[in-house]
Amino acid sequence: VLALYAPMLAAFLGSLAVTLAIFFLSRKGSQSLSRLLLVGIAINALCGAAVGVLSWISNDAQLRQLSLWGMGSLGQAQWSTLLATASFILPASLGIAFLASRLNLLQLGDEEAHYLGVDVKRTQQRLLILSALLVAAAVAVSGVIGFVGLVIPHLVRMWLGADHRWLIPGSVLAGAMLLLIADTLARTMVAPAEMPVGLLTSLLGGPWFLALIFRQRRETDG
Repeated sequence: VLALYAPMLAAFLGSLAVTLAIFFLSRKGSQSLSRLLLVGIAINALCGAAVGVLSWISNDAQLRQLSLWGMGSLGQAQWSTLLATASFILPASLGIAFLASRLNLLQLGDEEAHYLGVDVKRTQQRLLILSALLVAAAVAVSGVIGFVGLVIPHLVRMWLGADHRWLIPGSVLAGAMLLLIADTLARTMVAPAEMPVGLLTSLLGGPWFLALIFRQRRETDG
């Protein structure tokens, strides 16, 4: 049991530490956006160095496992792993769904949300903790599967609008469907070998996300 939960707990603590560091270091001063980018770059460099150290001290088998984890895979999808992951993800998902109405008000801005009765600071803190728990549990099991969390919310927002009462559950369902389709393709495209699903989602999601950015830019300029 400890072997199932220990990686998720460690990932949660690391994710929470990094998230809080970025949040508190980037919120001071007038140049909040540029400070956020600089803090994110610095912490990303530190985390990359930590992964590099782990790769350097690993043996061949551990290095291969670390490399596969970095590319994302659902190879550990077993009932025991699923139950352990669900014990983290379900409570965190329900907690974020409970904040949906407050998130709608936060879209108006911090000051407007405060005037409408939202405790902005407490809501942001809860959202950070719950998001860190969700990401940690998922990444600890599946590794880094890129662009699903970027592409899907934008698509669902285009279909269902910006109401988080629909956006959150819609993103959950659409993300699960996309990952299932991508994993099926990854297992069958180069059979009997198996492509890491994170590579496939990045190959598909990266160009699409760039196209979305250019489209939004044209709409803004036009």
